[in-house]
Amino acid sequence: MPAAVTTFSGPELARLLALIKGADSVELKLTVADVAHRPTATALGLDALQAQLRQVVFFDTPELTLEKHGLVVRARRIQGKGEDSIVKLRPVAPGDVPAALRRAPGFRLEVDALPGGFVCSGTLKGAPRAGRVERVLAGQLPIRKLFSKEQRALYAAQAPAGLSLDALTVLGPILILKLPFRPADLGRRMVAELWLYPDGSRVLELSSRCEPTEAFQAAAELRSYLDERGVAVDGEQQAKTRKALEYFARAGAEPPRRSAGRLRAPA
Repeated sequence: MPAAVTTFSGPELARLLALIKGADSVELKLTVADVAHRPTATALGLDALQAQLRQVVFFDTPELTLEKHGLVVRARRIQGKGEDSIVKLRPVAPGDVPAALRRAPGFRLEVDALPGGFVCSGTLKGAPRAGRVERVLAGQLPIRKLFSKEQRALYAAQAPAGLSLDALTVLGPILILKLPFRPADLGRRMVAELWLYPDGSRVLELSSRCEPTEAFQAAAELRSYLDERGVAVDGEQQAKTRKALEYFARAGAEPPRRSAGRLRAPA
């Protein structure tokens, strides 16, 4: 989340305002230093036993070709809620999004704001049939079966030529604990996410989503709330998704899958 509006230069502030104006929502984010995980949980009254378990898997090449092209392809299993999948463009400018995609059900533009920076993402979300994520992880289904016709079309339009969904490598899965909470003296919903990497490292992220019109007010209130509880908001930030992609790419992922059938571009 922005430490203060004055930390941005004039051009940066103008760009941020333009992104916010064209977005559906703003998410204020902060990652907490490793040594501060326990004190932060205590200060905010977080109870890990109340958290929801999530399993997330990414799809890319071992060289992270999609990530370098600003494309994130992901699926999740969510405790008590089923499964979902996304195709995400990041960064993206709201004015560059085609009108048809902008109107598509399940598509959202969101600005992520964190200390020292911000980025706008466009995400098209889908809902695979129950059990499909597990079957893809087990090699029983091709990757494309996790994604809707609209998601496949977006992927085909944005991915490097010749790189089909079924040619991607499975990166993951990784376990995440998600804990929503609403502090009485803040009046805003917050979320704590703890990403548990297989090597024992962790990333703790605090976030709060708000309407674009209240982004700066929400950032000021959230900063004040965290400052009062001794949670540092100006520390070095960690990119949890990039850390996961790089970890699994380094660890050596399974070889690319063969397509279970010719992939045709959706009409």
